[in-house]
Amino acid sequence: MACGISYICCKQDLNSSNAKPFFVYSQFQFMIRFTIGFALFILTFSLKAQTIMVIDKTTQKPIELVTIQERGTDKGAVTDKAGRAKLKGFSTEGELIFRHPSYRATLIKYKELVRMGFRVELKEDITEMDGVVVSANRWEQYQEEIPQQIVEFEKEDIALAEPATTADMLSSNSQVFVQKSQLGGGSPMIRGFAANGLLIVIDGVRMNNAVYRSGNLQNIISLDPASIEKAEVVFGPSSVVYGSDALGGVMDFHTKEPSFSDSEYLGISSGGFGRYSSASGAISGNYNIEFSLPNFSSFSSVSYRKFSDLRTGSRRTDEFPDFGKRLEYIERQGNTDIIVQNDKPNIQRPSGYDQYNVLQKFKWRLGSFMDFSYSFHYSGSSDIHRYDRLIEKENNVLKNAEWYYGPQLWQMHAFQSNFTYPNTFFDRLRLTTAIQFVEESRHDRRFQSEILRNRKEKVNILSLNVDAYKSLGFSNELYYGLEMATNKVEFSAFTENIMTKEIGALSTRYPDGGSDYSSAAAYLSIKNNLSSRLILNSGVRYTFTKLKSKFEDDTLYNFPYNEIKLSNGALTGNLGLVFNPGNGWKFNTLVSSGFRAPNVDDVAKVFDSEPGAVVVPNTEAKPEYSYNVEYGISRSIKDKFSFNFVNYFSFLRDALVRRPFTFNGQSQIEYDDVLSNVFAEQNVGEAYIWGVSLYGNWNIQKGLSMNASITYTKGEDKINNEPLRHVPPIFGEAGMSMTQGKLTSSFLIKFNGGIAFNDLAPSEQAKPHLYTADGVLPWYTINIYNSYKLSDYYSINFNLENILDTHYRPYSSGISAPGLNAVISFRASF
Repeated sequence: MACGISYICCKQDLNSSNAKPFFVYSQFQFMIRFTIGFALFILTFSLKAQTIMVIDKTTQKPIELVTIQERGTDKGAVTDKAGRAKLKGFSTEGELIFRHPSYRATLIKYKELVRMGFRVELKEDITEMDGVVVSANRWEQYQEEIPQQIVEFEKEDIALAEPATTADMLSSNSQVFVQKSQLGGGSPMIRGFAANGLLIVIDGVRMNNAVYRSGNLQNIISLDPASIEKAEVVFGPSSVVYGSDALGGVMDFHTKEPSFSDSEYLGISSGGFGRYSSASGAISGNYNIEFSLPNFSSFSSVSYRKFSDLRTGSRRTDEFPDFGKRLEYIERQGNTDIIVQNDKPNIQRPSGYDQYNVLQKFKWRLGSFMDFSYSFHYSGSSDIHRYDRLIEKENNVLKNAEWYYGPQLWQMHAFQSNFTYPNTFFDRLRLTTAIQFVEESRHDRRFQSEILRNRKEKVNILSLNVDAYKSLGFSNELYYGLEMATNKVEFSAFTENIMTKEIGALSTRYPDGGSDYSSAAAYLSIKNNLSSRLILNSGVRYTFTKLKSKFEDDTLYNFPYNEIKLSNGALTGNLGLVFNPGNGWKFNTLVSSGFRAPNVDDVAKVFDSEPGAVVVPNTEAKPEYSYNVEYGISRSIKDKFSFNFVNYFSFLRDALVRRPFTFNGQSQIEYDDVLSNVFAEQNVGEAYIWGVSLYGNWNIQKGLSMNASITYTKGEDKINNEPLRHVPPIFGEAGMSMTQGKLTSSFLIKFNGGIAFNDLAPSEQAKPHLYTADGVLPWYTINIYNSYKLSDYYSINFNLENILDTHYRPYSSGISAPGLNAVISFRASF
C-alpha cells in the first residue's frame, strides 16, 4: 500500500505542468549514479580474512560499529551487529587501535590478539555522566563532549505528551517557545530567532527553502510526530556544520529507522494508535508496520488528523473579560456575506483543518560496512484558515470574509549511503541525496467582496550532502563534508469572481518569471582531546550562494528592473572548550558565528505584511551574521540528580530588518486596493540578544522524580533601541513524575510571563487585535499526564491539560490556546 502511494504522489508532481521538475530530476539521477558507483568502489575492499570478535567487558555483549585501524597505515575494519570484523590485509607485526564513541580507545598488538584468540573486551568510557547521544556534528557524540546546549526529545516522552503536531511536540517540555497564527501552525522561537533564522533538518536533509520567510513560519507541521523516533534542538549558531539559516539553532528530527533481523526468517512488527482531544474535537490515528530480513528491512507509517474548531479557555481576568472571545464571524449565506453572532464565543470559528502523512523507508546492507536506505515522506493538508487575519477589523467591522492557506503539500525522496570502512580518508562516510517538492498557496477575500485573490508558490529542491568522520590517533577526531543545494521556484496569481467565475490578473507574491537559488559549501570540524578531562572543539565553513529572479509582467507594477541577481559568500567558525573535572561536573564555553544568506523571500517579494504596509524587493541585500558567546555549567549524579545552566550573548550584524523604503521614488503605493506604506528587508540592523536557561531534574527515589526549567531572553535593536520581534517573555515549567508498576503519571505546571504593550516590538504593536491594552498577559496552566501499560502490547494514555480552563494567548500568537483539554489515546504494538 505504501509503495503504491509513493508512486502516485511522485508521478503527480513530476507530471504537473507548472512544476517542471525534469531539470532537477536529471541531476537527481546523476547523484544516485555517483552514489552507487562510489559504493561499488568501496565494496572492493571487502574480502575474506581473519575474523575478530569485540565485546563489552561488563555485559559480555557484542559491540557494533567498532572501528579497527592498524596504527600508521590506512588498513581498517569495522564490526558488524554480532561484534565481528575481518582483518583483511593487516600486518602480523602491527598494532591495532580499537575505537567506539561509547568505549575507551584501546591499542593492542596483533601478536597479542592471537594469544587472546581474536576476542577483545572494551571498557565503557563514560561512567560519571549520562551517555546521551546527539548530532551536533551530524554524527553521534556524547553530550558531555560538546559545548553546545542541546535538548532531546525521546520517543517515549513524545508518546506520553501526546502532541497533536510536531510544533506541539517541541513546546511540550517548555524549553522551546512556539507561536501560532492559526490552529494548523506552529512557529518555534529559539534564542530570539524564528522562521528563516532557524534550520529544520529531517533525517539529515535541510527543509529550509528559498521562500522561507522572516515572519512566522508553519512548515514544521509537515513533519509527523508519530513517525519521529528522536529529535534534538541544538541551541545557538550552528552554521559550521549545518550552513545558512542556523542563526538561533537547529531542529534535527530523526524518523524511525527499519532494523535488520537477527535470524534468517522474516520478522514482522506493527503498531499504531488512536487519539481523541476534546478542546479541538480532534481525531487522529497512526498505523505502522516493519518487515525485517538479515540484509533488508522496510518501515511504513500512515497518519491522519482531523481538527474541528478550537475551544479556548473560559476563565479570564476581570480587567479583560472579553479578550479572545469570538463574538461574531462571517458566513456566506446564499450570495451574501453575513455577520453572525457566535452563540459559543469560546469556539474560535473557523479554525479546524485536517492533515495526513505517509512515510516509507527501505534499508539494505552489503557486507558489514555498507548500507543504503531510501525514504519517501509525504504530507498534505486541507485548507487552513488563518485565524489572526479573520479577526482583523476595519472601522470596527470584520475585514476579511475569507483568508486561508491552501493545502500545504510537502514531498521528499531521499537516498542515503553509509560506509563504515576505515581508510586513509575516512572511518565513516555518509552520502545523502534528496529531492523535495513543496506547494503552498494563500487565498483571501474582503467582507462583501466578490473577488477572491489567489497566490501560489511551488518549490523544487535538490540537495547533496557528503559527511565524513575520521579519527586521528587517540586524541583527535575530524569531521568534514560538502553540501550542495538548488531551489527552483515558480509563482502564479489570479483573481476569481466567486459569482461569475471570471478570472483576472493579480500580482504574484514573488517574481512571476520564476527564481533560482543555489548554494555550495564545505566544512571542517575537529575535536581534540587535550587530556582525559579537557576537550577542544573547533570548526570552519565557507558557503557560496547565488540567486536569480525574473520579472516578466509589469502590468500591475512597473519595476525599475526586470531581473535580480545576487551572489554572496560567507565564512563562519566556532571554538568551544569542554572541561569534565569528574564527579559528574561539566563546564563548557563556546564562541561561534552564524549567518543567513538572503533568499528569494528577502529580496524579491511583494506582499502586505500588515494592514497599510507593503513589502517590496530589495536588490542590495547581503548576508546577516550572528556572533555568539556562551558558557554552561552542568552536574549529573547518575540516576539521582542533574542540572544544566546556560548563559549566552549574541550580537547580530547587518541584520535583515523591515524598514521604510521607496518604490520608484514613492514611499506609498496601492496594493490590493489599499494605499500602503512601502517597506523592504534591509541590512541596516545591529542587535543584541542575551539570555539564560536553567533545567534541573531530581530523582527523589525509585519511580519518583521532579523537574523544572526556566528560560529568559532579552533582545534589542541597537539602531532604534527597540525590542526584537521574536523574543518571547520568560517561560518554563515545574513538575513531578511517578512510575508505579504499569502506571506513569506526571503533574506539570507550565507558565509564561507578560510583556507590557509599550515594551512590544513595533511590528507587534501594529497588531493590537492580538493583544490586550496591557500587552501580553502572564499565565500558567496545570496539567496531568497519565500512561497505563495494559500489557506488553497495549497501553492507554489519559491527559488533562489546562485543568483550570484558563484563557491565554501565547506571545505573538493570532489564536488563543486550548482551554480544558482531555486527551485519550490507545496504543498497540505487535
